[in-house]
Amino acid sequence: MIVPRRSEKTAAGGLSLVWPDGHVTVLEPKPLRLACRCAHCEDEWTGERRITAAAIPDDIVLLEVRPVGRYGYQLTWSDGHNTGIYTFERLRELCLCDACRAKGHP
Repeated sequence: MIVPRRSEKTAAGGLSLVWPDGHVTVLEPKPLRLACRCAHCEDEWTGERRITAAAIPDDIVLLEVRPVGRYGYQLTWSDGHNTGIYTFERLRELCLCDACRAKGHP
């Protein structure tokens, strides 16, 4: 399991993470909010998305980051959503930098 060495909200309202290998992941707020996998946002049996990008305000920002055990964060958003837990593994997979995309990350 990978655990970030440091994490912080960005000026744009997203999340920045520094990983043990020194890699930096910067996640923009709207795509990060859309990536929530809680039961409200994604059907837990079928994986069908219950929320669309259109349902998320363009000006959404991350308000709070709370650790959940040693495996992830619970994020609180300006639209009031706060039920999703983003595992550290999932946050690393969401990195869209050139190096991560070359390794086959989304």
